[in-house]
Amino acid sequence: QVQLVESGGGLVQAGGSLRLSCSTSGLTVSNYAMGWFRQAPGKEREIVAGIARTGIDTYYQMSVKGRFTISRDNAENTLYLQMNSLKPEDTAVYYCAARPSFAGGLTTSARGFDHWGQGTQVTVSS
Repeated sequence: QVQLVESGGGLVQAGGSLRLSCSTSGLTVSNYAMGWFRQAPGKEREIVAGIARTGIDTYYQMSVKGRFTISRDNAENTLYLQMNSLKPEDTAVYYCAARPSFAGGLTTSARGFDHWGQGTQVTVSS
């Protein structure tokens, strides 16, 4: 059974930092492109960052470029998202997701990801 479990969310003041982790089981992360998505109340789920299976190619939403860094440890089957200079508009539930390699390369569409975690809340106060 595939499981993705996010951790590291919380309440932080604007300008602060958080590091999200996504621990996986039931799959070999090296066979998957991975992504971080977020969903704020009343808004659609949107991609924040993605990383290809090998870790060489990455994607960032324009609003987080230069502030967030996605990384992966295939040996530990874990995905990370380092978030710096957080802003109130970053407040959302953050989800990690996995896209199998047979489905193609990295995509920004949530529909392209097969496995999802339950999410972790990130709240940034002004």
